[in-house]
Amino acid sequence: MNDVVSHNRAAWNRESASGESRWCQPVSRKVIANARSGDWSVILTPTTATPVSWLGDIRGKRVLCLASGGGQQAPVLAAAGAHVTSFDNSDEQLARDGFVADRESLDIKLVQGDMADLSCFEAAEFDLIFNPVSNVFVPDVLEVWRECSRVLAESGRLLSGFMNPDFYLFDHAAIDAGGPLVAINKLPYSDVLDLTEEELAARRQQGLAFEFSHSLDAQIAGQIGAGFVIAGFYEDRWEDAATALNAYMPTSMATLAIKLRFAESDFIPPTAPL
Repeated sequence: MNDVVSHNRAAWNRESASGESRWCQPVSRKVIANARSGDWSVILTPTTATPVSWLGDIRGKRVLCLASGGGQQAPVLAAAGAHVTSFDNSDEQLARDGFVADRESLDIKLVQGDMADLSCFEAAEFDLIFNPVSNVFVPDVLEVWRECSRVLAESGRLLSGFMNPDFYLFDHAAIDAGGPLVAINKLPYSDVLDLTEEELAARRQQGLAFEFSHSLDAQIAGQIGAGFVIAGFYEDRWEDAATALNAYMPTSMATLAIKLRFAESDFIPPTAPL
């Protein structure tokens, strides 16, 4: 577990420092100025703006931007009036949030750590958690949901984006090179468990982050089991340039979950593998 966390931190630090990824490019001054005037949007998935109704009035709300560093979501939410804490495994991604905060005189608290361990925060410390697609880098997503539930106040909102688990059925290198669309992996998929030793060593050498798919039982029923009620859902596509699968299926989805009090005995656990 610690090896995965440290490896993925180093991988994202390298990607962020390169500045090539769209997820590592800080927003402009104009975006922040618009947010201050009430004209803003944020994303949980690659292309679709998060519904305004999911966020509600965030002015004065205690918001945890979870694993969403990069100088994008956290600064916009802060400029729109939220009290923002940005929590990310990557020092470089946090530095981009800090860069925009310094440039625009925004008050954003920066905390580095593993998204599956929020022990540095008190119970009920936040009103809303904003978690764009990122739990693909965590072996056990149920730990994430339990931690989110603990640090959210009652009736708090968890907005989370995640990959369609079917995305991991395929050999993406072969598909993007023009090869056939053939399912080769069993689900749930894990780089650490399913790659050969040679493939795993190559991934380490290339500095690529380890990824993990999670079943819909783990993603959705897992949130319910952690004390949430699912109140919203949508699917999203990517750009064709990002993946050839875009022509065939939505590649990600997002949920709005609300923390409610209910008896643990009311929850029927999933029966499928997580």
